[in-house]
Amino acid sequence: MAKILLVEDNEMNRDMLSRRLLKKGFELVMAMDGEQAIEMARTEAPDLILMDISLPGLDGWEATRRLKAMPETQAIPIIALTAHAMAGDREKCLEAGCNDYDTKPVEFPRLLEKIQGFLAR
Repeated sequence: MAKILLVEDNEMNRDMLSRRLLKKGFELVMAMDGEQAIEMARTEAPDLILMDISLPGLDGWEATRRLKAMPETQAIPIIALTAHAMAGDREKCLEAGCNDYDTKPVEFPRLLEKIQGFLAR
């Protein structure tokens, strides 16, 4: 099954999402901040990254920019997960290099559809 890197600093969000993804049969690795996300993307080679945007230290915008700039991680699809649902936020995520965007609180069936869409490619 596909390996997903879940980047989320909020323990409740991480717990809820990880349990649901594991139940769907995904292999899961987790990071709590942008620096960890970059390191784990390089060492774990996930099939997809779920990137929280509001992270402590190195935020999701910058972590995404760096991942997309590195040859070994630039092809990994990144779905931004953010509570920012204002006009222009989706565009900002895509400009940073995210392949897609979803809002929090996460509507799991919709997110799962996006994940499966990227993994089918």
